[in-house]
Amino acid sequence: MIDLYYWTTPNGHKISIMLEETALRYRVKPINIGRGEQFDPEFLTISPNNRIPAIVDHAPQDGGQPLSLFESGAILEYLADKCGQFLPSEGRERYVVLQWLHWQMGGLGPMAGQNHHFCQYAPQKIEYAIERYVRETYRLYSVLDQRLSQQQYVGGDHYSIADMAIYPWIVPWEKQRQTLEEFPDLERWFQEVAQRSAVRKAYSLIEEVNPHSEAQVDEQVRKHLFGNR
Repeated sequence: MIDLYYWTTPNGHKISIMLEETALRYRVKPINIGRGEQFDPEFLTISPNNRIPAIVDHAPQDGGQPLSLFESGAILEYLADKCGQFLPSEGRERYVVLQWLHWQMGGLGPMAGQNHHFCQYAPQKIEYAIERYVRETYRLYSVLDQRLSQQQYVGGDHYSIADMAIYPWIVPWEKQRQTLEEFPDLERWFQEVAQRSAVRKAYSLIEEVNPHSEAQVDEQVRKHLFGNR
């Protein structure tokens, strides 16, 4: 059994998708980041960076004590190795997938995240910041579109943890002020991944865990998300 410490964010969706794809048994432990639950001492013993997602695997591969992990990229790689799925075990194919996983972790996620912040949440609209991150998001979409013009999936011929990591960051494309019509190969891939049963099931957790995910961000939520030191 795996405990998934989760909230309905792109990084949270990455891991719920992977767990559904692999059919591993898991239970959801909601961490309401709008209420500040990511700062609870119990959660900080699992995720000292006070961020979701995190997991506790009660049956790790080495047969030892339960293993806790934070950082979505590390969790995806761990689960792939545990199951022997969605990440080649060796060779150049493995590193091709991992480079695109790290591209998401170091590029698309942070840049789209800043895009969301300045376009959606910042109390003052700073046009320079908005333009900066909308343009960078566009550039990253272009990189992805070019890659997908050459390969069916981001990592190559097979669906992988790279696709699972990237897809949730494309879902809010409208909020990022992008249009998928400009990126036909990205759009083709996006629609294909969206139809996977595991992806649909993972996203159904929104209604179960956080049905009011589109609610306005008030000052208390803003404090927990952006102001807590």
